[in-house]
Amino acid sequence: MRRADRLFQIIQILRRSRRPVTGAALAKELETSLRTVYRDMADLIAQRVPIRGEAGVGYVLDDGFDMPPLMLTAQELEAVLLGAQWVGGRGDPDLARAAQDVVAKIAQVIPENLRPFISSSPLTAGARPDAARDALDMAQLRACLRDQRKVVLDYSDESGAVTRRVIWPVTVGYFDTTRVICAWCELRQAFRHFRTDRVVAAEFLHERYPGARAQLLAQWRRTLPDPAADRPDGGCGG
Repeated sequence: MRRADRLFQIIQILRRSRRPVTGAALAKELETSLRTVYRDMADLIAQRVPIRGEAGVGYVLDDGFDMPPLMLTAQELEAVLLGAQWVGGRGDPDLARAAQDVVAKIAQVIPENLRPFISSSPLTAGARPDAARDALDMAQLRACLRDQRKVVLDYSDESGAVTRRVIWPVTVGYFDTTRVICAWCELRQAFRHFRTDRVVAAEFLHERYPGARAQLLAQWRRTLPDPAADRPDGGCGG
């Protein structure tokens, strides 16, 4: 790896981490020596990149630091394109169009040598013809997520029984064949999962739910028994 690429990658690693990153961890990911990492960190700090920390403790990148937003490597571009294809094949129409728009914007600003990846990406995410159809307007649901607004669902469980729920949507899980709304349910006074294909009717309210969605999301995650449970398969609202 060229030194310039390595310095750029160090910044990328620090940007994505919420905790201090040790020199040893950097050396392992970059496949280089610890001595080289320490030298690179000293060079970055000398160039006034706002990195805090020291050898043996770990390093963090201060908030507010930015670089040109689309200095993408070929591998990063492949990841973006593959993700956009996945969304295009499994998302609702509005989300699929948004994925296409993102790719079009990227194509306008990336360096010339990377543009062939747009038209002939070596990676492909095929559509799933057996995917369940959403029974509510997902664009409106995402708007409620952003605005922290309540939603009324008429929801059918596995046996076909329909109940009415007022929910506080927290997040939506997108899976190969289903979408699952994770939400606080006022009826059950607990977090519940609702498959979008089992929604009989939906009403999107203007009323906001109390607190911040980020706090609800953290609370929901704490209810999960283990990391694998962060992939709810969405049986019913319960």
